[in-house]
Amino acid sequence: MSLSREVLEKDLYKVLGVPKDATEAEIKKAYRKLARENHPDANTGDAKAEERFKEVSEANDILSDSKSRKEYDEARTLLGSGGFRPGPGAGGNFNFDLGDLFGGQPGGTAGGPGGAGGFGGGLGDVFGGLFNRGGTGTGARTQPRRGQDVESEVTLSFTEAVEGATVPLRMSSSAACKACSGTGDKNGTPRVCPTCVGTGQVSRGGGGGFSLTDPCMDCKGRGLIAENPCDVCRGSGRATSSRTMQVRIPAGVSDGQRIRLRGKGAPGERGGPAGDLYVVVHVDGHAVFGRRGDNLTVTVPVTFTEAALGGEIVVPTLGGPPVKLKLPPGTPGGRTMRARGKGTTRKDGTRGDLLVTVEIAVPKDLSKKAQDALESYREATADEDPRAALFKAAKGD
Repeated sequence: MSLSREVLEKDLYKVLGVPKDATEAEIKKAYRKLARENHPDANTGDAKAEERFKEVSEANDILSDSKSRKEYDEARTLLGSGGFRPGPGAGGNFNFDLGDLFGGQPGGTAGGPGGAGGFGGGLGDVFGGLFNRGGTGTGARTQPRRGQDVESEVTLSFTEAVEGATVPLRMSSSAACKACSGTGDKNGTPRVCPTCVGTGQVSRGGGGGFSLTDPCMDCKGRGLIAENPCDVCRGSGRATSSRTMQVRIPAGVSDGQRIRLRGKGAPGERGGPAGDLYVVVHVDGHAVFGRRGDNLTVTVPVTFTEAALGGEIVVPTLGGPPVKLKLPPGTPGGRTMRARGKGTTRKDGTRGDLLVTVEIAVPKDLSKKAQDALESYREATADEDPRAALFKAAKGD
């Protein structure tokens, strides 16, 4: 990733409101919160919110990627420490070892293999186009640029999450302005900026034969100047575009899961690839079923006689016909049985199980016949004390 001086002058950590030692998870969490608060869909017509949304997206693009974050941190450190300023009496040379800066091979010389002239993976990798040898070169802004990643959210029913679903998703992202076809000019005929000669960048001397590259202020880094600025994008060539697309959510997603859809994000610039779309899934609960990983759960009431004498019970399934389970005699309340293959669809196409937990149902109203039968049962089991073992264990016997 190429980092312009404009980017390096920004404190991206401050933009996201996180410390410099923030973890990747903390950066993602801060970005999601700010993106939701400033999303164009939630702030229609609010230019400040839209600009803030672009700022946090840019900060997230750089800091969420370990390589670009390292480049940004190193560049900020060097620029902040004045490492590129000529030292006293140095005759325009840098006041540090060029071999260390450029990552040259031992014994390499400036201009030789691995030396300053070779850009052997050091400064060129760290600054990626911020610095140009001799003040020439097209710089980062003339290269194809990947589109921004876009994040959205969707809420599914419990059944949709288990079985998978195709849902419509409305997104807003930066794209070429349709009114001017991305030219920024009403007539579609912008002229090449005379200041930067179409590169979008201007260079200024940095000493030691190097130059610092800044975005051209006359064309704002576009390389083109609109004589008749477009009313929609105000000459920028970019505008917020809203579109609705059908997104397939795979079976078995869980609440809070983040799905990545490659190439479904914002369009790239100058022929660059599109970004990715990240969809955060929220799942509604169900009145009967629950979820435990790839398995579904259900609690089934049974009568005392079914639990004591055993038998066959019928259990509901999610979206399918009921199943029959054999209840062994003496089944205690809270016991869990398994109906295989009646759970959530896994990535390999197999299904989890339905975990059936037995709950003893105690009737509130009894007929005279039922009361007499239970009284007879109580008399028949009067010598049995189910709490005897409990008291014995409490005494430590």
